[in-house]
Amino acid sequence: MTATGDLGDDAGRPGASAQDAEGPDATIGPRPGGAVAAGAAATAGLVESLEILRSRLAAVRLPLDLPGAAAAREDLGLAVHQLDDYLLPRLRSHAAPLLVVVGGSTGAGKSTLVNSLLGEHVSAPGVLRPTTRAPVLVHHPLDERWFSTDRVLPGLARVSEHGARSTATATGTTSGTVTGPGSGEPTTPSDPTRTLRLVASDALPQGLALVDAPDVDSVETANRELAAQLLAAADLWLFVTTAARYADAVPWDLLHRAAERRAQVAIVLDRVDPGAEAVADDLRRMMDENALDAAPLFVVGETDLVDGFLPEHAVAEVASWLSALGADGDARDRVATATRDGVVDDLVRRAVLVAGAADAQATSDARLRGVVERAYDEAAATVDAATSDGALLRGEVLARWQDFVGTSEIFRSVEQGVGRVRDALAAFFRGRPAQAPQVEQAIAHGLEAVVLDATDAAAERAYGGWRADPAGTALLDGLDLARSSAGVRARVADEIRGWQSDVLALVREQGAGKRGAARALSFGINGLGLSLMVVVFASTGGLTGAEVGIAGGTAILAQKLLEAVFGDDAVRRLTRTARDRLAERVRSVLDDEARRYTAQLDALGTADADESARSVREAARGVEAAARAERAERAARGPDRAPDRTPAGRHAARLLRGAGWSAPAAGEPDDASPDEGPDEGPRETRRPGFWRRLLGGERA
Repeated sequence: MTATGDLGDDAGRPGASAQDAEGPDATIGPRPGGAVAAGAAATAGLVESLEILRSRLAAVRLPLDLPGAAAAREDLGLAVHQLDDYLLPRLRSHAAPLLVVVGGSTGAGKSTLVNSLLGEHVSAPGVLRPTTRAPVLVHHPLDERWFSTDRVLPGLARVSEHGARSTATATGTTSGTVTGPGSGEPTTPSDPTRTLRLVASDALPQGLALVDAPDVDSVETANRELAAQLLAAADLWLFVTTAARYADAVPWDLLHRAAERRAQVAIVLDRVDPGAEAVADDLRRMMDENALDAAPLFVVGETDLVDGFLPEHAVAEVASWLSALGADGDARDRVATATRDGVVDDLVRRAVLVAGAADAQATSDARLRGVVERAYDEAAATVDAATSDGALLRGEVLARWQDFVGTSEIFRSVEQGVGRVRDALAAFFRGRPAQAPQVEQAIAHGLEAVVLDATDAAAERAYGGWRADPAGTALLDGLDLARSSAGVRARVADEIRGWQSDVLALVREQGAGKRGAARALSFGINGLGLSLMVVVFASTGGLTGAEVGIAGGTAILAQKLLEAVFGDDAVRRLTRTARDRLAERVRSVLDDEARRYTAQLDALGTADADESARSVREAARGVEAAARAERAERAARGPDRAPDRTPAGRHAARLLRGAGWSAPAAGEPDDASPDEGPDEGPRETRRPGFWRRLLGGERA
């Protein structure tokens, strides 16, 4: 891909390479058009695959507090940030300036180092800790358009300044929506940690930008997070530590991450007292042991500041090394490409870890839902058993039914044939209208108690199951789910009344086609409905002694009454339908009670986590394949690139390979700047234009 025209012309700047002028897929010297097209196509394919991965990562949710979930969330956030802040912008604008982020521990002297390298105060050193301030990005004036838009670090608002003049104008909002340079009145951002202060300085080589980042070990969480975000967006880390704090855990955690993704890193050991050279040797040992053996190490001795600056001889080694990068486009390209490739590989690794975490979320979701489902299925089974084993025909229901039936002619009529039963029905129901509501109420109360007991038991089982699960425990905080809901009693009463109405409707509907029973039905709908309810509950299971005879006789009587009116087959069909209607209404109550639990999972969206995991893995494989294709195409045209064609390029390459370069002695020419003459007097007298003179832009 090629850089857009509105981002500046790199072809005419000092040290710009042919590749910078032609775009990210250009090479040194003439190349066939087909190779250029192939390179552009390979890069475009990688960008497309990364955009797909980014969209799928953004859709992943890892809300359940599972073991390892916190680390996976961090991986997810870092992956999305690194795609937005660094990787996609770098691939789309390969000729953009090299972004060097200066990071390190509290009090390491980052700002003083940046100011001393530039010879002007662009970043205020912090006196109080923590230093809560906006990070400072210093760039050459001609490179401003690379950074004034949301091309990189789109979540940070821009405030532009020009050198020491500090005429600030807001170029974005504190919410991170950057509208472009000069788009608003001068403002003071409300959140410095979400603002990027741009400082233009012609002391910096074109093609190179420095970011003075907050402390990586700041006591302020926002500062630490911003520092990590900036470091992840860097083409090159310039990591500053001190002789007193070089072994601290927090900086080394970040350095380990850099090593994992093969980021290009240089380390500055600051404030080293004379005679303490062993400190540098120990730090080099730690670097070698932690896969940072190729990283340059610069030592800055403890020295007095001059007007707030370090003496030039103290920063000469760092300045010379950075100058080699700034002066040679090929050297910058190697750094950016090496870091970019490492980030791509690390991104695939992170994506796989995130997919695994999403799988764990889906598994946990299913497990928690299973606990609830089993608890309420058991409640439904309990109600079903209680309404079919004769238990409801005990106690109040049985007493009210006996009051209703009594010792009337019905008992004798059952033994004397259907005709006598029908005759007895009319007289029976005409004489007993008042007792029917009492039986109906007794049945409702008994059934209500059974259902309420079942819902409470289910809530207790579900609560206990979730409480025993780490993910479920976190979801229960602040929720009263150990018992049934406050409105369940009224809901159960409504459903039972509805079921009793269903039963009467079934009897009425069945009787509509029975002309011979019309007279009996006109007097006995309620009585026949009660009989059907008794038959639904009829069984001798669970009854003993005298209860067997009473309940069994009650069930037989009720069934005979119904058979006399509707026939055997119709009674079986009515009983089955009435039981199904009861089960549906009970299940409706239980499902609503269970939904109090499952709604917590529904709100988190974890049920679809397995699909998210699958899509992320698929996208990660796509990135891996696209990266292989892009690197293979790059390797195929590698011989044409002549990366070390200049002394500056050879110098930077040696440093990046950890060749152990050291600054030239006073009076000796530096092969990184072949046009530079011998040293022109004591370095301290050359402030503030040391770096400019080193690059050939200023003479003493």
